[in-house]
Amino acid sequence: MNDILKHIPVMKKELIQSLKIKKNGIYIDSTFGSGGHSKEILKYLGKNGTLYSFDKDPSAIAIGENIQDSRFHIIHEKFSNLLNYAENKKIIGKVNGIIFDLGLSSLQIDDYKRGFSFKQDGPLDMRMNPNCGISASDWLFKSDVHTISYILKNFGEEIFSKRIAYAIKNKNRQKKITTTKELVDIIKNAIPIKNKFKHPAKRTFQAIRIYINEELEEIKKALNNTLKILIPGGRISIISFHSLEDRIVKQFMIKNSRKASVPYGMPITEVQLNKLKTSKLKIIHRILPTQNEIKKNPRSRSAILRTAEKK
Repeated sequence: MNDILKHIPVMKKELIQSLKIKKNGIYIDSTFGSGGHSKEILKYLGKNGTLYSFDKDPSAIAIGENIQDSRFHIIHEKFSNLLNYAENKKIIGKVNGIIFDLGLSSLQIDDYKRGFSFKQDGPLDMRMNPNCGISASDWLFKSDVHTISYILKNFGEEIFSKRIAYAIKNKNRQKKITTTKELVDIIKNAIPIKNKFKHPAKRTFQAIRIYINEELEEIKKALNNTLKILIPGGRISIISFHSLEDRIVKQFMIKNSRKASVPYGMPITEVQLNKLKTSKLKIIHRILPTQNEIKKNPRSRSAILRTAEKK
């Protein structure tokens, strides 16, 4: 309970302002977490407003179920399935705003039993939904050196990916790695050059977590679905915390804010041409946390808030 109380939502004020909340509108919080952003949205909604909040983490759902508010609905589901739920609720093209707060929540990283933290010892799990998929320990045990190295390099941007991968495989041949401390010690011994400003295990933990939770594919699918769910004038606001996430968000917004180009001479009707030349999104802004917020909440340091509006 103390961890929940300590959780500080990143750029809460900026996120709420970016939505331009309509009192009786329909909103979706795709990443409920500890509920900070959802609770803030509810403050701005009128009695006929509606908020649907999603999370695949059972611990987050347990928190959401304690919110007694007829306008609020908590859904135990990954956000890549937003479209299916919206179709069932018949809110396609009716939603006024959708938010994503990507990456880990304090709820997950502060609980050593979840295996996300490289600063505390715990079971090497890292699944956002502990009831689905494969744990980090099992994945590392069954994967070959090439696969592990590829994931560390591409999802963690780890320059010593091969060294770490070989070290992990060698250790697993002796005894299966089952705790976060064991993995951290392996990484520390494998890296020849230390960066005093960054924990040596940070990139590896990030890479494994992103891969086993299929985070990047989830984001791509969910973002594309938002275009069908939003009402014209509806807004999408996304907070990302590292370059891989932000690159996907940025490319999505740029791609859908551009008008399609048609090769000269291509046979096409005027109606089709006008449709192609209409962009789907208008980019509103890109916001970084203030120095004051970073001081109060160090986890906001790498955050970027991007907002776009459906045309």
